[in-house]
Amino acid sequence: MSRCEVCFRHCELKEGQLGFCGARICAGGSVRAANYGKVTSLALDPIEKKPLNRFRPGSLILSAGSYGCNLRCPFCQNAEISWSEEVKRFASEAERITPQELAETALYYRRRGNIGVAFTYNEPLIGYEFVRDTAKLVRENGMVNVLVTNGTAELSVLHELAPYVDAMNIDLKGFTDRYYKEVLGGSFGMVRAFIEEAVKICHIELTTLIIPGENDSEEEMRQLSGWISRLSGIYGGKDGNEIPLHISRFFPRFRMTDRPPTDVGKIYRLKEIAQENLRYVYTGNC
Repeated sequence: MSRCEVCFRHCELKEGQLGFCGARICAGGSVRAANYGKVTSLALDPIEKKPLNRFRPGSLILSAGSYGCNLRCPFCQNAEISWSEEVKRFASEAERITPQELAETALYYRRRGNIGVAFTYNEPLIGYEFVRDTAKLVRENGMVNVLVTNGTAELSVLHELAPYVDAMNIDLKGFTDRYYKEVLGGSFGMVRAFIEEAVKICHIELTTLIIPGENDSEEEMRQLSGWISRLSGIYGGKDGNEIPLHISRFFPRFRMTDRPPTDVGKIYRLKEIAQENLRYVYTGNC
């Protein structure tokens, strides 16, 4: 048995066994990324789609995704490559690419305005080795690296990537232990610790998807935005409110179709509340 050290689950794996995320495997007596170099998605996107509104605005970035995830969000918008029944098919059909090839592809598209690589679509931290190896080459080419992540990883993983990452959008999906544990299958404490460390390393923006009846109360938004403001005051800038927050509207999808889309008025009201604590608050999907 070998133990995976990426996230709070610490899966104990037998030889040949995959972890909960579906992307890490015990091979040769140690745990490694089974999805190393397997790319399921590749696109040249506006940086604002990550979403990053205050990092190189107006730029394009080459977005790359693999497969697997260590959460179980029932509303996942990339379920096919994250944790649906189709993941095994994507795992077998994914094109294999080396870090050198992906870095060279990013460099090729610089002529079209590309500034680097965004590791996104599925959860990139479960395959952090490929992210690390590629990001190092991207940085050597004078380009930038972006992570779009759920923040569910040990700080040792973050520190492996820290020398090469320029910006992250991290999901702060809610602000209660109950929501993370019962709805997402995650760890609120791990995500908080990850964000607290990440803000010391690079540009950070946070995203909260508002689910009706789950994380949509005004009190929770006051607590969430107040916590971000306190982090900003320590690391974000002299004015104490520099970390941007994206408040996003939910639409029924995947395994959460039992409720309506988030009311647009609710999104704008929560934005007003967040602005009591934060300077930069954006709405999405409205």
